[in-house]
Amino acid sequence: MKKEMLINALQPEESRIAIVEDGVLEELYVERTSQGNLVGNIYKGRVVNIEPSIQAVFVDFGVGRNGFLHVSDVEHQYFKHLVGEQDADGNGSGSSSGGRGNRGRRVNERSARNKPPIQEIFQRGSEVLVQVIKEGIGTKGPTLSTYISIPGRYLVLMPGLQRVGVSRKISDDTARRRIRQALRDINPPEGLGFIVRTAGIDRTKQELQRDLHYLLRLWKTIVKRIKNQSSPVDIYEESDMITRTIRDIYTGDIESVWIDEPQAYERAKDFMRVVMPKHADCVKRYDGKEPIFHMYHIEEEIDRIQNRHLPLEGGGSIVIDQTEALVAIDVNSGSFRVENDAEETAYQVNLKAAEEIARQVRLRDLGGVIVNDFIDMREERHRRGVERKLRACVERDRARSKVLRISPFGIIEMTRQRIRPSLRRSVYEDCPCCHGVGQVKTAESMGIDVMRTLMTRASRPDVRRVDIEVHQRVADYLINHKRRKMTELEEGYDVVVNVQVGFNVQPEHLAVRCFNDIGAEVAETAAEHSNSRR
Repeated sequence: MKKEMLINALQPEESRIAIVEDGVLEELYVERTSQGNLVGNIYKGRVVNIEPSIQAVFVDFGVGRNGFLHVSDVEHQYFKHLVGEQDADGNGSGSSSGGRGNRGRRVNERSARNKPPIQEIFQRGSEVLVQVIKEGIGTKGPTLSTYISIPGRYLVLMPGLQRVGVSRKISDDTARRRIRQALRDINPPEGLGFIVRTAGIDRTKQELQRDLHYLLRLWKTIVKRIKNQSSPVDIYEESDMITRTIRDIYTGDIESVWIDEPQAYERAKDFMRVVMPKHADCVKRYDGKEPIFHMYHIEEEIDRIQNRHLPLEGGGSIVIDQTEALVAIDVNSGSFRVENDAEETAYQVNLKAAEEIARQVRLRDLGGVIVNDFIDMREERHRRGVERKLRACVERDRARSKVLRISPFGIIEMTRQRIRPSLRRSVYEDCPCCHGVGQVKTAESMGIDVMRTLMTRASRPDVRRVDIEVHQRVADYLINHKRRKMTELEEGYDVVVNVQVGFNVQPEHLAVRCFNDIGAEVAETAAEHSNSRR
């Protein structure tokens, strides 16, 4: 399998990174300078509001919008003085027999059970060191945590963890024991926690040691800033998206990293020389005349990402509908057939759909609750097979996911970690015509609305002329189908009605102006104003 990373950074407003496997787009990352990226940044903030009803505080950390900090994201150091000395120092019964890692784990477990209410932990004006773990979405501010984590290439520094550990994505027990022992052998300092990332699974002690020293130097710099600067202040900023993505995603199976912008290429090359010198030659400059995403046919894939209807190989399809807090995905068999066997047809379509669902969830960066409605299958082995397929396909996702068992109705519910707004919300905005509904009123419906509005305005005793401005299609409908009714209305109310065509207006546009017998405009009431569309 040929795997490549393509980086398009020619436009200063936007950077795009694509992971391509055998010509198929598998992962896509988009970041715009206008939107900024706060996830991973560390700030020294100040509590400005406490909400006991939801056990959360709002923190001013200097970016304009207050961040949301829930009690579950408050680290032990902030309340250890409230839960007693035994839990604070970890010297309770049984702690002397365990190692450093077990002792730290017991402290964290006890502190989580005995965590006091947030109104006892913080007061207004309290200073707190926080890290952004989720971008603000809509009207919601960023989500914060006091559990600080600073990623390196192979290790993650977690000051509050107080133990060494291994990423959960490394499932092999033998490898986990070997890696944990290698980390202990390089003698990480007391009082700090470290986690080995999946990229560190085959690294030598020297490589882990080099990453450890880098993180320790960075942490010392952060500690100095914390002591010397008053809140709210920016303490640590994550690297730019290109450096961050190479650091977090690049693995030895990626044959090459192509970058089309000279300065971005030099930054990536320098980063690789420092962090992964053996792989520095994999970073290559793309200088072709044809844009890099067009060259690899990625632009076509990106154009299809936001399609609601997606065909599957062989004739099936999936339909994706995204709401505020839920994503619904429906699987259709379409023209897909397997030897006139309905059960086998449903099973094969569902397997293809499971693979495509996992891919689309990654590409679109969908988060929250996702409901997948698969085609009904009678045989239990087929139902479990679809479950296993979906779980296997989401395992490669960097975001945390949880997949439930299939229901009697063929529905598999899953959740996916939401870190930032989905690609759709980042790149698109609601249509000004339909306001995100996806539909507008027909000309007939608008014509009926116009007639009701005319009757309301014409019935006022001070109105002698009504001018209405509508879309061309609505005007045609009124003239062709409502001419007699408008004539009757003019005679019955002693008014003159003028229908005008608005140019470059929305299909539901309706503007109404009323005049008295001397030609002066009559002000509309509040109720009438709410019924007019402009």
